[in-house]
Amino acid sequence: MKPASAASKERIPQLGMVEWFGPGEYERVEQVLSDLRSLNVHDLRVGVSWAEWHASEGNGWLAWLLPRLAREVRIVPCLTYTPPSLGIVPKSSSPPLIPKTYADFIDVFITRFDDCLEWIELWNQPSNLHVWDSRLDPDWRIFAEMVGGAAYWIQKRGRKVVLPSLANGTWLGLMHERGVLQYVNAVGIQGFPNTAEVVWRGWDQEAGNVRKKLAELGVRAEIWITETGFSTWRGDERSQLHAFVEAARAPVDRVYWKCTQDHRPQNGDAYHADQRDYHYGLKRIDGRPKLLFEVWSENGLDGVRKRDTNHALVRSKKHTLITGGAGFIGTNLASRLLASGKPVLIYDNLSRDGADRNLAWLQENYTKDLRVELADVRDANALRAAARTADQVFHFAAQVAVTTSLVDPRSDYETNIGGTLTLLETLRSLDPPPPLLFTSTNKVYGALEHIALEEKNQRYQPIDPGVRTGINESCGLEFHSPYGCSKGAADQYVLDYARTFGLPAVVFRMSCIYGIHQNGTEDQGWVAHFLLRALEGKPLTLFGDGKQVRDLLYIDDLVDAFLLAQSNIETLSGQAFNIGGGLGNTISLLDLLEVIGHLHGTAPSVVFKDWRASDQRYYVSDVRKFTMATGWAPIVSVQGGVRQLYQWLLECRGFGPARLEATGALDAILAH
Repeated sequence: MKPASAASKERIPQLGMVEWFGPGEYERVEQVLSDLRSLNVHDLRVGVSWAEWHASEGNGWLAWLLPRLAREVRIVPCLTYTPPSLGIVPKSSSPPLIPKTYADFIDVFITRFDDCLEWIELWNQPSNLHVWDSRLDPDWRIFAEMVGGAAYWIQKRGRKVVLPSLANGTWLGLMHERGVLQYVNAVGIQGFPNTAEVVWRGWDQEAGNVRKKLAELGVRAEIWITETGFSTWRGDERSQLHAFVEAARAPVDRVYWKCTQDHRPQNGDAYHADQRDYHYGLKRIDGRPKLLFEVWSENGLDGVRKRDTNHALVRSKKHTLITGGAGFIGTNLASRLLASGKPVLIYDNLSRDGADRNLAWLQENYTKDLRVELADVRDANALRAAARTADQVFHFAAQVAVTTSLVDPRSDYETNIGGTLTLLETLRSLDPPPPLLFTSTNKVYGALEHIALEEKNQRYQPIDPGVRTGINESCGLEFHSPYGCSKGAADQYVLDYARTFGLPAVVFRMSCIYGIHQNGTEDQGWVAHFLLRALEGKPLTLFGDGKQVRDLLYIDDLVDAFLLAQSNIETLSGQAFNIGGGLGNTISLLDLLEVIGHLHGTAPSVVFKDWRASDQRYYVSDVRKFTMATGWAPIVSVQGGVRQLYQWLLECRGFGPARLEATGALDAILAH
């Protein structure tokens, strides 16, 4: 490999990954190796703890780990952490009492793993008290003696030395003065662009400063980026891809990227100290690939560079922006618009089940005017870029499940409130701002426990006849669950931006929407979920007694309402509308099971569980406000809509030809 002085901007660095493995993580090792094969990556920088080496389990673990890795990749071990028994004080961040013991350890290490090693990376420049307690070595004399002796011995053993630094010329000068750099073959720099506490100057300047200092010192050494990455803790996967491309263009000899997969805190980590630390992976914690992994594994590095270049192009043609556009509702709206010749930009992170199938269907059927941005609404840069050339916006992207919000309220907040606010601020900055339609939820009205109910024909109904026309927009807001709070707050932000800043915006507080392209789950999309359980022959869980009543709105009717709202935005702006099937399209859960039984021949078996928090026992939309404003009314009946969805699931999900029953039997059930 050429020395660093021969590096240029045009040269492509050797690319590798960074991983740390804990004792016993055999399955994770195999998964990382599988991921590296998918990416065609053959280099791995791996952490090795000197302290673990002294522990019985750690010694055996490393005896398995390093040969296993070396069978498939070229490894560069990074050797840190003092055995507490050898430290000035008994902790792993302590300088060793006798500096030579570090070189002695490396001597044994080389002998043990002779066939696995070409390069060895020494201890990082002291910058973290948890790794090297510089209070015990304030002038770094122990550190210099320790790494200098180790570097000398590594070269004597026929191996090459990497000395990591922080692109700090003063520190490099000190290491040269103390005789360390004469035994160093590569200087490693680290950097994480766009972190809040670092003013990022770019790799050209970071690497250039190191190269200039080495030249001043007369030292010929390669320059490596020993660790860099980009945390997607706010969902900004497009920015991660861009940061990777920038690192891969850096004027250095090697780049090691952190890391293959997100991870959870362990061993007492203080998670909330810095949430970014757990989101550097190319895959999410559940193994689903992020944008960079998808593009890299499918199209190679050239595909990654091309994708980044395409994102950087200025979009000149106006389009309709649909955030969450690969979801059930977004897919149906996009299809309607594209069929009419309107350019559409789908903005989606494909995190919802079925979103990838929906997107593939759109791309197969509409090739001319469809554009796609695979990004998260928490990725502020990507969202702003997508919105700046939109002439109308439909904001559907959200965390959509109450249950998920209870598990991870912070992510729910950042997606539903943070993403919405970023979009609103972007639209407010445009002249003129494009009209916005935001989909809220009936959950903003809370559990509606103040409505007295009675049971009739296996369903609930209000005792007060005045309420039987449905819930109208004058009903008081009462946010229940983190999901209710985040959607409700976003709902209010949209209305206030219309009121305060004159942004043309409308809010739809929607009831139960169903139809084709819906991938129903237990948490969301319950009509499709019920049908899928019947088709799969699997039991169904009902929370409560099944007598809950909802009004169903078929997706085609909702799309009609969307387009009417946009075309009447001047008179509707600043208003919220309850949108659902209304009084003529109500059904209970038990009623729906009977409908499914007639359509399919058998209904799924049912297991009953306790009521879920904030579940409304009765919710029917009073849609008269929107009807009076636009003339809109639902057209598709429940029996017709459920039948269409059933047919679509049979034909498109591989369950066989449709089986149709007489309409009269369904009408009788729904006439309760």
